Amino acid sequence: MNSSHNIYTLIYVKPSDKPQITPVPASQLKTDTMSGPDGFPASYYGEPGVLGMLSNGISAFLVLLQNFNTARSSVSTTGVENVLAGVQLILIGGICQLVAGLLSFRKYDHLSGTAFIGYAALWSSYGATRIYIGSLTPPPWSIILPAANVNNSHSFNSTTPDYNYSSFTILNSNINHYVEESAISGLIPYIILSFLLAFCSATVNYIMPFVFGAITFTLIFEAVGLVAGPWALIVSGILELLILIFAMYGSAALLLKGLTQRLILKGFGTPLFNVLLLGTASSASLQKIGQEKNKNTKYAEPMALGLFCDTVSPVIFAFYSFGYFKLFGLGAIWVTIISTAQLFSSYYANLRQDCYHTTKFGLHATYWIVKAWDEFVASTMPNSEVSVGREAMVGDWFFVLASLVICAGSLNTDLLELIHNILFLLVTVSTVSQIPFHVYYIFFGITCCLFAVVSLYGTFTRLINTIAEKSLIPVGPQPVSTERITNAFKCKKNKEHSEGHCNTNQTSEALFYLLNGLASLSALHSEEASRSPSFNHLSVPWILISGAVIQAYISRLQLNSGRFGSVISSVYVAVWAMWTWFRFTGEMLWFSSQQVYGFTAGAIALLVVNVFIILMAAYRNLVLLLLTIIMEVVLVCFLLSTLQSLPYQLEMAMLALFSITCLYGALASLINGTLSQQLLPLGPPLLKEEVKPETTAVLPCPVADSRLTSGLLKMAALLGEGGVCGIPTDTVYALAASCKSPEAIEKIYHIKVKMQNKGRIVI
Repeated sequence: MNSSHNIYTLIYVKPSDKPQITPVPASQLKTDTMSGPDGFPASYYGEPGVLGMLSNGISAFLVLLQNFNTARSSVSTTGVENVLAGVQLILIGGICQLVAGLLSFRKYDHLSGTAFIGYAALWSSYGATRIYIGSLTPPPWSIILPAANVNNSHSFNSTTPDYNYSSFTILNSNINHYVEESAISGLIPYIILSFLLAFCSATVNYIMPFVFGAITFTLIFEAVGLVAGPWALIVSGILELLILIFAMYGSAALLLKGLTQRLILKGFGTPLFNVLLLGTASSASLQKIGQEKNKNTKYAEPMALGLFCDTVSPVIFAFYSFGYFKLFGLGAIWVTIISTAQLFSSYYANLRQDCYHTTKFGLHATYWIVKAWDEFVASTMPNSEVSVGREAMVGDWFFVLASLVICAGSLNTDLLELIHNILFLLVTVSTVSQIPFHVYYIFFGITCCLFAVVSLYGTFTRLINTIAEKSLIPVGPQPVSTERITNAFKCKKNKEHSEGHCNTNQTSEALFYLLNGLASLSALHSEEASRSPSFNHLSVPWILISGAVIQAYISRLQLNSGRFGSVISSVYVAVWAMWTWFRFTGEMLWFSSQQVYGFTAGAIALLVVNVFIILMAAYRNLVLLLLTIIMEVVLVCFLLSTLQSLPYQLEMAMLALFSITCLYGALASLINGTLSQQLLPLGPPLLKEEVKPETTAVLPCPVADSRLTSGLLKMAALLGEGGVCGIPTDTVYALAASCKSPEAIEKIYHIKVKMQNKGRIVI
């Protein structure tokens, strides 16, 4: 380096350290950032990979013991043994590995976060399967009815001719048969995704490919062992032993790396092939069309995890739709667990202030969970009753409209994202309740297959491109430029506000509108439909899951956002839960008059609370204000229903108007939040808080804007004159001084300003 240039040194100083450090010349700095305990920023967050790999290894060891015992004794584990094994798998392989995945996302580790949360869902599903088998295994003293009596009892729904089972007892062979088929349908997507993770991890190190590769082959032989016999369980047990060995070595290597900040054991730090060395010609084109965005390094990108989950759920539904298994009890558990993992991808998208992916993955998780429990209820009813009950349901049409909203929000992303959203739109269309029953499942199965293929490709592209930090795998061009979308949605009267950025709580506001709109349209029904038991049974998952369960998740997202936080969403959780409890399960539970009066009192309380919510909404925008006013009328209808004097026409009109308002609110919030501009009007607040003008205090030192050229020139002049510049960052304060002026560096260590909650970096 020429002597005319300033040489800057980099020193990290903890807030508690005393300013007794002398300046260090650049020539004396060590180039290995892992050599010193203070030179490794990631040490703040430890090594969550240790916990993740140990969870995989111990879980594999638990399954290994059961497999070897089954192969040796030729007797499968039953009853309490399966329940205990399932609980252990959920605690170790599920919860512990979930914690590792969450910490990996905070450490900005895309691959580990995706893999650990995905495998947490796998081991939790596997543990739930063991508990399911153990809980349904008949006790030794149970009486098995003859097959002739069994075949003349209750019929279950299927996409092929009905199969009949006893309402008093279920044959153990039939239990194992359906459990095996359900488990195989869930293992197949995990096998493919494990192979994909093994390949992607080869671009990071050469320990994780062996762990994930061994898991891949283990899952293959676990699936084969369900139908082939004990020899596959022996092979699977040997592979699970390899998982344990690889996981123990990898955990030891990571643990020593975290403790010593050195790579003592080989395996990490050197990938099998480095994707960073591969070039691409598409980055320039991305910058031309304005697709390049500011990099957010606080949390890892959750896109791959969301697409990972979008691969597992449709595969399970495809097997069920094509008649591979008839009862969806275990399948509903698998889909619920993987969809819960998808909610974590929505959660981290919200932390990254990504309105689009927060809404998309939250909507997808809601759809899969609702559809899973809808099919579970339908699989316990005769086909004729299912057809009658579904004819009166209209909630699935809101999923179609919500998918169109997501498609509109993805027009400025890339072609792969748009195709993925269009296929999800086809999936929602295929499950419209008015489709004839004999075509319904065929159409649904085909669309699930197409959607799973695109989701698998999307998982691979997002992982590789995120690891390489450039577009190595093609995702297609931007369908519509951001400028064209902005001009299309921009309101002339709102030009002065179009440059404003979206609020913090707006990242989850679109999903809030979608969930309430879905719950309200699902609750819409005629007086004749309310007398149908099948309609009431099938409607419960649609209202309870979307309006109460998932909206509780929205309440968590909005907890620290805005002035009123999560008050509105929390109250509406209670509204839809009470609505489902009384209106759709009341006849099944045979409420007494005293219990009905309790619902009347609850409705009155909600009416009063909603008045205060209307006042809160008046401080937000007109759309939310209109929504809360309509909810007040809806609650009046609910109160009248508890008094047996409900005007059905008024309730139907209000629920429909509520859904339309929610749909527009979701579209406006998604477009404004995605483009960070106020393009679609939500209306000004009716009530405005008076803001007291703040008097600008005289600053003790010159201040320059680092985003402007004039500001940089001003800072350069100050450094040349022997001054010191300070820049706050997310984690530390950066203090800059020129090595031409040793007295300037000395000034840094005599700065008396207290560094609150942050360290200092001297540059």
